[in-house]
Amino acid sequence: MIPYGRQNITEEDIKAVTDVLKSDYLTQGPNIQQFEIAFAEYVGSKYAVAVANGTAALHLCALALGVSPGDKVITTPITFAASANCIRYCGGEVVFADIDPSTYLIDIQSVRKLLESVPKGTYKGIVPVDFAGNTVNLEDFKKLADEYGLWMIEDACHAPGGFFTDSAGNEQLCGNSNFADLAIFSFHPVKHIACGEGGMITTNDAELYQKLLALRTHGIVKSNDLYVNSIELAGGAEQYPGWYMEMQTLGYNYRLTDFQAALGVSQLKRADAGLEKRRAIAAAYQAGFSDKAFIHGQSGVVTGHAYHLYIIEVEDRLGLYNHLRSKDIFAQIHYIPCHLMPYYQNLGWKVGDMPHAEAYYRGCISLPMYPTLTAEEQSLVIDAVNSYYHHG
Repeated sequence: MIPYGRQNITEEDIKAVTDVLKSDYLTQGPNIQQFEIAFAEYVGSKYAVAVANGTAALHLCALALGVSPGDKVITTPITFAASANCIRYCGGEVVFADIDPSTYLIDIQSVRKLLESVPKGTYKGIVPVDFAGNTVNLEDFKKLADEYGLWMIEDACHAPGGFFTDSAGNEQLCGNSNFADLAIFSFHPVKHIACGEGGMITTNDAELYQKLLALRTHGIVKSNDLYVNSIELAGGAEQYPGWYMEMQTLGYNYRLTDFQAALGVSQLKRADAGLEKRRAIAAAYQAGFSDKAFIHGQSGVVTGHAYHLYIIEVEDRLGLYNHLRSKDIFAQIHYIPCHLMPYYQNLGWKVGDMPHAEAYYRGCISLPMYPTLTAEEQSLVIDAVNSYYHHG
């Protein structure tokens, strides 16, 4: 069986986890900070906050930025639903902007059109998504966000190690927070770095960082400099026993465990090698489908792409999907447009609202893409795709 994605767990990974299981801390121990420091260094941000999963990361970002009922926030319809749902969790209103069909990323012109159609201040933020590992040019989006007074959350779940090149010729790593206020990552098993479940938030903003630390743990703080001194203590308000803590805001239990963090640290050591392999696989797909009339679009070879997914667009997508399954090749579809999910249709979205996203969905299919995919297995995938259309 050749799946579309697969985790790679080594003996070193297993030892890292079992060492923690034999230690004094299963949660809230030293491995959390170790993972956060290593990840911040990897993406080039000042701060990193480890959390339970990517969805929790998005929710905490929306909370830290103060998303409130009625706030309008723009995102793409071609993403996992969590990119939009995090705004709904806070009572905000999600407004979708169409994609650029050449990149599959949110189209900045579509976003600008939305912003220009209403008075400034109508929209509060943007959630651009580095879809499939292709990276949004956040420098351009930052200029637009500043023009309209918007914050920005980069959903980089698909793109650790990915980058875009800015106007000065510098490579800007996904999640370095040089342009976005916050960025988030996922450590689901099929992602570049697997923790089973897990997520990370990165930022360069010290105030947002402190908010995130409190929000991930019930809004509870223990640092003396954060006390509101609202609780009278025996011995005077200036004396804080070791057990003292305060719940200062309504937070959540969105913590990561120490053994998951240990797995993340171990996986992070191989991240660059895995990324190099993903890019080599993408180049082989590009070559294998070169000049094929049935290919209407594909991920291709793109500088800075992190290749969580490799996508092609074809006619008779269902026929190809079933043909591949008959050969034990389990492709996947990413994604059904968010605005066409029943929940969002019940909020007023409908077929025809996002023509580029809908056209993309009709033909997209994600082929196997993971570092342990062998050249022989990839050849089987390419041959199966080509033969389906040749014989069809």
